[in-house]
Amino acid sequence: MSDAPDVGELSPPNRTLMGPGPSDVHPRVLRAMSTPLVGHLDPSFVEMMNEVQELLRYTFRTDNEWTIPVSGTGSAAMEAAIGNLVEPGDTMLAPSNGYFGGRMGEMAERAGGEVVTVDAPWGEPLDPDDVAAAFAAHGDIDVFGFVHAETSTGVLQPEVSELTSIAHDHDALVIADTVTSVGGVELRVDEWDIDVAYAGPQKCLSCPPGASPLTLNDAAMEKVLNRETDARSWYLDLSLLEGTGARSGRTTTRRRSPTSTRSARRCGSSPRRGSRSAGRATAASRAR
Repeated sequence: MSDAPDVGELSPPNRTLMGPGPSDVHPRVLRAMSTPLVGHLDPSFVEMMNEVQELLRYTFRTDNEWTIPVSGTGSAAMEAAIGNLVEPGDTMLAPSNGYFGGRMGEMAERAGGEVVTVDAPWGEPLDPDDVAAAFAAHGDIDVFGFVHAETSTGVLQPEVSELTSIAHDHDALVIADTVTSVGGVELRVDEWDIDVAYAGPQKCLSCPPGASPLTLNDAAMEKVLNRETDARSWYLDLSLLEGTGARSGRTTTRRRSPTSTRSARRCGSSPRRGSRSAGRATAASRAR
């Protein structure tokens, strides 16, 4: 067997990141990642998880109990949302006006669902009239997904409340992709009647990837907990969290948690200085 490769000490370049993500992180987030490791069952970690959940509720502007950081990138939170809400035989209405809208449809198909699309040119938001027409044309739609801010085009979806109202009039649950928008533009999950929203920490929130925000309201969790079939992903099966104390941050040995990433997530979510509203405004202006 050959000797181990001599790669030396890691020394990444100090760059200013100007793309859509990842973004530069705050120095105190870097400090949090260098703190000593603790176990995921340690009381101090449980307390920190409670704080993370409280901060995520504040960030999403929601009172949802089921507001958690998913261990993985934003795509993991995306798959957790779609893979748990869509089961074989369900129909999902997905957008076609950007790359990540298309990915929503791909994930729904992998979950065993049938996908129909609401069309809009790349670079334009969805028209509520087109969404209403798609519901009327396709009848029994179980889930409607839309991208609040489409990374591939930079388009922000306006009239969110109108979209959710149309979907709920047809008894469909609503999933919002807020990966690029959360922390950068106004987002009000409860006020806008969004059932499920997922995000990524490495964009406007300026955290390292690895602990991705996800929130579900009671209607969405009722669907998750009453599926006729198990979710196809064991790792991302949200029904397994029922009874584990996930709502309050308590954990079991079912899954290990990336504790250092959670520490960074906590620091990145909390306001920098002054009031919470000032902290949110600072994050939004920095993202822009």
